[in-house]
Amino acid sequence: MPRATNAPATKKRHKRVLKRAKGFVGGRSKLFRTANESVKRARKFAFRDRKVKKRQFRSLWIVRISAAVKQAGLSYSKFIDGLTKAGVELDRKILSDIAVSDEKTFKEIVETAKSSLK
Repeated sequence: MPRATNAPATKKRHKRVLKRAKGFVGGRSKLFRTANESVKRARKFAFRDRKVKKRQFRSLWIVRISAAVKQAGLSYSKFIDGLTKAGVELDRKILSDIAVSDEKTFKEIVETAKSSLK
């Protein structure tokens, strides 16, 4: 009687890993063991960096808003404080988009923030 090896499941698992390793260089895309290590590592980075991406975008938006507000003669923190006091509920993503694409509207928002600070 032949020994049981569970070959179909093993082959399926190997194919799945090697498919995920497509585009990796050298043995990382051809050899199961190295490909498996590389795929595991890549998936760890992907999981971690989905969180990092959110942080990086928020800091980008803050830098953009800060640069636009400085031109209007106000600091970023005073601007955000003024918006909060004025009851303006625009998030940083929208504010940075307005600052980049529509200067006139952004100046009106800055004036609203300035007036609420007084």
